[in-house]
Amino acid sequence: MSQLLKEPIKLAIVQLAVGKDKSYNLSHARSKVLEASQAGANLIVLPECFNSPYGCQYFPEYAETLLPSPPSKEKAPSYHALSSMAKEADAYLVGGSIPEYSPDTKKHYNTSLTFDRSGKLLGTHRKIHLFDIDFPGKFRFQESEVLSAGNKITIIDLPDYGKIGVAICYDIRFPELAIISARKGAFALIAPGAFNLTTGPLHWELQARARAVDNQIYVVMCSPARDMEATYHAWGHSMLVDPFAQVMCEARETEEILYGDLTAEKISETRKSIPMYEQRRFDVYPDISAGDVAFEVVSGGKVGKEPAAKRAS
Repeated sequence: MSQLLKEPIKLAIVQLAVGKDKSYNLSHARSKVLEASQAGANLIVLPECFNSPYGCQYFPEYAETLLPSPPSKEKAPSYHALSSMAKEADAYLVGGSIPEYSPDTKKHYNTSLTFDRSGKLLGTHRKIHLFDIDFPGKFRFQESEVLSAGNKITIIDLPDYGKIGVAICYDIRFPELAIISARKGAFALIAPGAFNLTTGPLHWELQARARAVDNQIYVVMCSPARDMEATYHAWGHSMLVDPFAQVMCEARETEEILYGDLTAEKISETRKSIPMYEQRRFDVYPDISAGDVAFEVVSGGKVGKEPAAKRAS
């Protein structure tokens, strides 16, 4: 297995307090991104729906039109705010997610934008799995009432460091995304998310550590801060998990910035100690990353669809 991470990277996870004022949310996010950059972060992550409250009733109101790209500032103020933040911070920025409206499809999406150090858009991920759940008497949420699902796994090449997989919240529950990202060379899976007070205690840490232990990569989970005055109560507890599935750092429920150092040595140590990559039995079961998978590897802002390989026999 070739080295996945070219250089050590200092990660910042911004657990952001989000309100109803979009302009304030963008300004507040900028202040925290710059704070993280001043602390030396090379890669900064914002939470799911960082520019708006989380909720089906809010998605259409806060949605922005991102295509054709680059969009105008009037149609996509969050896009331009993120681009400026990344350039000003001189850091790679995974901009959590924002509600998106597509005039072509007449549909809304939950979309993550990743920018490079110059403020150039590197990649876009539309949430693939919609959050439709029902805990009778406890919690019910149906994203599909407003949102439509994306249809591609997103792997983004950070030229200075290597590849990351990007997922959004409920996507983390589906291990195929992490498996394919890892086998395509990602050193980390980055998942902005907003688990709630029912699913968070049950599965937030469990999902992060499961994806890490299965694939021996870093897993990053970035939540909004909890606001008990809001209509949706986020779990918080943003965290970084290492390739051994150990929690390196974890926030509480309030606004906070977490920092962690990611290294190639940790990935290598894990894979030498437990050599799963040499022990998989593709003669017994298929390699799901080698079939006809809908994924994009985005390098330098250019999308390259790798040809599907034949399944190992």
